[in-house]
Amino acid sequence: MSDSIEILVVDDDAEIADLVEIYLCSADYIVYKALNARDGLRLLDEHNIKLAVIDIMMPVIDGIEMCRRIRLKKNIPIIMLSAKSADLDKIVGLSAGADDYITKPFNPLELTARVKSQLRRYMELNPNVRQTDESVIKIKDITIDVFRHKVHVGQKEINLTPIEFSILKLLAAHPDRVFSTDEIFEKVWNEKIYEANNTVMVHIRRLREKIEADPRNPQIIKTVWGVGYKIES
Repeated sequence: MSDSIEILVVDDDAEIADLVEIYLCSADYIVYKALNARDGLRLLDEHNIKLAVIDIMMPVIDGIEMCRRIRLKKNIPIIMLSAKSADLDKIVGLSAGADDYITKPFNPLELTARVKSQLRRYMELNPNVRQTDESVIKIKDITIDVFRHKVHVGQKEINLTPIEFSILKLLAAHPDRVFSTDEIFEKVWNEKIYEANNTVMVHIRRLREKIEADPRNPQIIKTVWGVGYKIES
């Protein structure tokens, strides 16, 4: 899967950028590096980048702002790197549009595994396969084209990140079933983690902002207090 896949690494610490490059290149990815967000955004326009690894703490344009700018144009997976481990910092990063968050210092092998996981999900959502009736999920006024990675609410097409798409597909494919935050994290991120609640909550909030007429009074993704989330049939 990694053959010819291009990845962007942006970190103002050259040693960290070099380390990430070494490990990702050893996994047969093509890596483009930048030491600041401006150069990173330029590389993003010049190449067919499939995933970005971005440091949060950078001068002039930080990783949060860079993430927001990427999300205006692309839905590629974004993994944030940060020396801060507080839940609030993770929430800020995820709210900006990131799909995953790794705290420094990190194990390069773990980062490589996270990259592979995010890319697998992204590539599975965008395959070159013939569409069949089973590839379309319709519930309420939502139409989810699984193979083409397209979502319409009514007649309006909605741009979702791979994580947002996976959460929506999971809930819509099992109407009326309540999924706990731990279940959602395990099924969407394909891993188990303690304290997944904040991560899932941030993505649910972002998803509601895109598909709900009134995100503060959601009618599509319902909260079952003390249990989790569901989409009613």
